[in-house]
Amino acid sequence: MNSIEKGSMKRGDFLRSLGLSTSTLMAYWCLGTTMTACGSSDDDPNPDPDPDPNPGTGTGISGTTTGTAINFTVDMTNSNNTKLKTNGGFIITGDVLVAKTTAGSYVALSKICTHEGNPVTYRPTSNDVFCQTHGSTFSIAGAVTNGPAAVALKTYTVTVSTDGNTLTVKA
Repeated sequence: MNSIEKGSMKRGDFLRSLGLSTSTLMAYWCLGTTMTACGSSDDDPNPDPDPDPNPGTGTGISGTTTGTAINFTVDMTNSNNTKLKTNGGFIITGDVLVAKTTAGSYVALSKICTHEGNPVTYRPTSNDVFCQTHGSTFSIAGAVTNGPAAVALKTYTVTVSTDGNTLTVKA
């Protein structure tokens, strides 16, 4: 390889010496700045309904939804949470997935797969929890029913108010 003295080669000459044309690099740059890896889009089949891990009063959720001290209340009359009044409905808030199972009971589990830390979702058609990344499935009690995950999901205690309008989730 020939050594090049500082300042003796122009940028275009350098790029051509790499075998890349200016238009190729420009196209790569344009695509790279308009596309995002692992981002969500409007056609995401399972968008996170509450991406803010510290919900405010507008969400109808109050309390701690992240970390080891999970303790929050969900107002199911709030439009963000009314899906929890229907069997098969679920929400994700902070670190927790809360679902009303197809049988009508409430469950709250970690939203993170124990295999490699990817998000999970509730599948009402199977009445289970599923990791789309590697195919692990979990029962609604959090137990692994299909790997590669080998450790159960963390579960939380759910208490529903007598009028059915609020539920409390605690570690």
